[in-house]
Amino acid sequence: MSESSLPPSDGQRSDQPQNIATAIADVSERATLLIREEIELAKAEVTEKTTKLAKGAIIGAAAGIFFVMALVFALVGCAWLLYYYLPGNDFTYFWGFFAMAVILVVLGVIAGFVAAKAVKRGSPPMPSMAIEEARKTREAVSASPDGDGRADTSERGES
Repeated sequence: MSESSLPPSDGQRSDQPQNIATAIADVSERATLLIREEIELAKAEVTEKTTKLAKGAIIGAAAGIFFVMALVFALVGCAWLLYYYLPGNDFTYFWGFFAMAVILVVLGVIAGFVAAKAVKRGSPPMPSMAIEEARKTREAVSASPDGDGRADTSERGES
């Protein structure tokens, strides 16, 4: 018999399963690494957006404090105004209180706008970059060899 008609030796057969096992292990390791990286990306995005939301909430709280203080000064100013209009008093201390109330209202409005902008930027805390990367990965894995992203059903006779 010729050598070409002989079946492959046991050494050649055992190499093929090892190569397949190595390839499967390599694919498994890479898939695990890819999933871990996607999880880290999602964590980083959520942390960043949560930080923005927290900053917005803190600035919003400051705006609330400014408005509460403005209300206090406005009420104290009104009290001095009432005191001024009572008979027998010639004091005009209330103008300082009203000026302080106006300053606090302006600061509160500015802080409120900054807080609203920060909250809009950080909300909702969804990891959009990680979701986009996962979508691209899924498309790349499920893409057919002809590159159109769909399985070729014409060879199987499906439509």
